[in-house]
Amino acid sequence: MTGSAAAVDRRATAIEHRIATEGLTKVYPGGLRAVDGLDLRVRGGEIFGLLGPNGAGKTTTIGMLTTRVVPTGGVALVDGIDVSADPVAVKRRIGVVPQTNTLDRSLSVRENLLFHCRYFGMSGSQARARADELLGRFRLAERGDAKVETLSGGMAQRLMVARALAHAPAVLFLDEPTTGLDPQSRLALWELLGELHAEGQTILLTTHAMDEADRLCERVAIMDAGRILALGSPSELKRSLEAETIVTMQADGDLEVLAAALGDVPGVTSTDVHDGAVRAFAGRVAGLLPRLVLRAERAGTTVTDVSVTEPTLETVFIALTGKDLRE
Repeated sequence: MTGSAAAVDRRATAIEHRIATEGLTKVYPGGLRAVDGLDLRVRGGEIFGLLGPNGAGKTTTIGMLTTRVVPTGGVALVDGIDVSADPVAVKRRIGVVPQTNTLDRSLSVRENLLFHCRYFGMSGSQARARADELLGRFRLAERGDAKVETLSGGMAQRLMVARALAHAPAVLFLDEPTTGLDPQSRLALWELLGELHAEGQTILLTTHAMDEADRLCERVAIMDAGRILALGSPSELKRSLEAETIVTMQADGDLEVLAAALGDVPGVTSTDVHDGAVRAFAGRVAGLLPRLVLRAERAGTTVTDVSVTEPTLETVFIALTGKDLRE
């Protein structure tokens, strides 16, 4: 282990981090800097989320932490092990659920679990016992002998999580775990992840769904263009906007003039123009909405629509980058 890696290792061990990176970087041929100097710490037993749009660097980050992508620079430790120096040891300590379905379609549900258990050195009896335990835990016992191609999307995703946990990894990685799932399956998976968290499982997940990060994660790193823009608990990140209420106003007229006018209303901390509307960030002030509408009319604009919401993680992302998570 290099001196830099050893230093990171000492810090990570001292504060019981399962994941620690220092200046982690990935530059692809052609100069594309997918991840740019990432410094990250994930504590043991927490659900940590990487939140950002497609292309933010989330999947590349997971790729480096799970040894599938070779870093260009920096250091990454998983469970205290350098991913570049000893990738085999890292693979023994991690479970990975990728974006795509990687189940073996030639095998049954139970056989997918059995082969994974055997691959990680369990005896035949140990593998059978562990497979049966997981089938029950993930509500798949009745489908144990079915081919995986007959599973619904939600069942297949549960099986992939069960398989990733078969060898009791120190860290579970989930890359966009609910993409493509129907709302019921999505909620069922959230419930399972909540149970795993309650049992002390360390989980790192990527998502571009703000409600998923808000619901599941103790801490979130908002990423864009390979960098971390903000990091904290969902509530801390939302409080960073210094607003409890967001009034979004669509109007006919000059929106920049309207934004400036609304900014003068008492209680409004800031305004901006986004996606063809003006947003006013404010505290919880009695009578705020009628005052904003009146101020808009005095500014020479005609209000066509008004909505009032509370800050969300997507609001934080827009404030940091000027674009939606979907972009």
